Amino acid sequence: MTVQEDVAAAREAVRALERAAATVAGHYPSSVDARRLQSDVARVAEDLHLLAGQEPAPGPPPRLEVIDDTVYPQDFWMDAEDEGLGGGH
Repeated sequence: MTVQEDVAAAREAVRALERAAATVAGHYPSSVDARRLQSDVARVAEDLHLLAGQEPAPGPPPRLEVIDDTVYPQDFWMDAEDEGLGGGH
């Protein structure tokens, strides 16, 4: 399937979930859980809308993380152990 087909299928599934959640919530009109269910479904719809507005990520996500080369406070490493060497003796 193409990205557009996948997004369209997801949107249809969200619409079906919205209808089903509204029907169930109608049986529990004063329930906090029913309101939360509808709120959760609305959040899923919004997340899909936000995601579908972006270009798909090319390939797997990167595994490297850049860590700034900053000076740490003197006590930052106080209780740390050297990896593989054990604690200071």
